[in-house]
Amino acid sequence: MVQMRSAPLEPLANAVTTSAAIKRCAQEGSTLVVLPELAATGYIPDRGALEPLAESVADPGPVLSAWVEAARTQQVAVIGGFAEREGDNLYNSAVTIDASGRIISIYRKLHLFGREHECFEPGDHGLPIANVSGVEVGVLVCYDLRFPEAMRIMALRGAEVIAVPTAWVSGFDKRVPATGRIGQIDGVVVQANLNQVFVVCADTVGVVSDLAFLGRSVAVNPFGEIIAGPLSPDQEECTIVDVDVAEVSAARHRGLGIDPFANRRTDVYGAELGYQYVSPREKKEKS
Repeated sequence: MVQMRSAPLEPLANAVTTSAAIKRCAQEGSTLVVLPELAATGYIPDRGALEPLAESVADPGPVLSAWVEAARTQQVAVIGGFAEREGDNLYNSAVTIDASGRIISIYRKLHLFGREHECFEPGDHGLPIANVSGVEVGVLVCYDLRFPEAMRIMALRGAEVIAVPTAWVSGFDKRVPATGRIGQIDGVVVQANLNQVFVVCADTVGVVSDLAFLGRSVAVNPFGEIIAGPLSPDQEECTIVDVDVAEVSAARHRGLGIDPFANRRTDVYGAELGYQYVSPREKKEKS
């Protein structure tokens, strides 16, 4: 879980700093490194400024190329936010790269926040889940956390860990405390508990123009317990989080008739949230 400040609109500099963070985390034993939202360019929702710096899987620029190389050489998976270009469209995206340096998934932010509406297209890749080192990992980006159906759907599809690159700013709390928990963290704790998944949020720090980022990156287990963080509101930090996916099954199957997914009333909810939960282990056995 990497909390950092990106150099505004300087992808070459960010390629260097993020690669160093990936290497450091790998050397400390990490198997998956999560970087913040738009870590490649800094969080600057300005289409004119971002367009010439945007990258794509078909035409990777300095940052995607650096992340692929860092993942391959350090043998660690990487999830990080970047401005993605496809044709004339620009997306607020997050890439998932496996430990061989192969891009295995692109998530495009579904729910655009504030000025992002003037900069990006809404995501059109749905809610993909990738197998990362034997763990089913879904991705959301920042404001997506305000839409609980997104995490619920991924959990129902078998996600065990939700990685969330973020650039948290004020606006949801009446008052932002100088340190400690903020409203975004309260929401993460509740959703991790209700969906019985690990949630890892890697946030941004620093001030860019009129935006002050809140930091306080956090990781929460499937029982709604904070297992790392909240980190500093203003300092860069790399933190290793221990994830035991057996806790996902333990949280979902508690015995005595307490089985939150099995107890769902899909006959009432209808097709919109009618996914039938099948664990990754069950899927593997069936195939």
